[in-house]
Amino acid sequence: MSRLTLVSHLLCPYVQRAAIALLEKNVPFERVVIDLSQKPDWFVAISPLGKVPLLRVPLPGGKETILFESNVICEYLEETQAGVRLHPEDPLARAEHRAWMEFGSAILADLWGYETTRDPDVFEQKRQALIAKFERVESALGEGPYFAGDRFSLVDAVFAPVFRYFDVFDEIADSHIFDAMPKARAWRQALAERPSVRNAVVPEYPKHLREFLQKHDAHLLTLAARA
Repeated sequence: MSRLTLVSHLLCPYVQRAAIALLEKNVPFERVVIDLSQKPDWFVAISPLGKVPLLRVPLPGGKETILFESNVICEYLEETQAGVRLHPEDPLARAEHRAWMEFGSAILADLWGYETTRDPDVFEQKRQALIAKFERVESALGEGPYFAGDRFSLVDAVFAPVFRYFDVFDEIADSHIFDAMPKARAWRQALAERPSVRNAVVPEYPKHLREFLQKHDAHLLTLAARA
């Protein structure tokens, strides 16, 4: 193994963060996709948390190190790989960016309930929670097109997979989450057009996500049936 290997799942937003960082830095890598419902033995053996992404880093002598947790992987890439910098140089700005990356993870926690619940009350609770969180995001955004202006950063890599969910969800039933958030809408559009963001998933991503919703009998699909 002479190059980095990103162990992935087709829908995982955390995998997409790492993939976007690799693509932005133009780092050659191999992608290995697994089914998390039927985890292969080799994956269980090397994944401490049983989750993706993993980054398999080759070492001299045929050995390797396994990195896990998406933000850890992104930070490693930032520190070791040449090319465009994805963090600010200023320590305070860098810390602020790391905090907003964590905020993106908090949004994903609410998004999980939003997409998987069958309960209309839980669905609405999660929708309101998402609106509240994105209102905070809206207040933090500047002129764009990205989180830190014209410079793409790891914060963008974190939020791009979040917005990608809504590209599919809003085709099913408009959430109206972003109705009063012009900056977030513009940011969402700019990220959707970024080559690294587009190429972080397979072309069949929308189909796979719809199948995931059907498998969970998601309330979101009920809204589509009523429309």
